[in-house]
Amino acid sequence: MSEHKHGEMDTTEQEKTFEGFVTFTVRTTIAIIVVLIFLALVGA
Repeated sequence: MSEHKHGEMDTTEQEKTFEGFVTFTVRTTIAIIVVLIFLALVGA
C-alpha cells in the first residue's frame, strides 16, 4: 500500500456534494417557511 500523505487527497467531489446538500437544505427551509407563512395568512 502507498503511504498516506496528509493534505494530498482530491476533495473536489466531496466539496461539490456538500455544496449541493447545503443548497438543497437552504431551498427546502425557505420553501417550508413560505408554506408556513401562507398557512398562517390563510388561516388553515
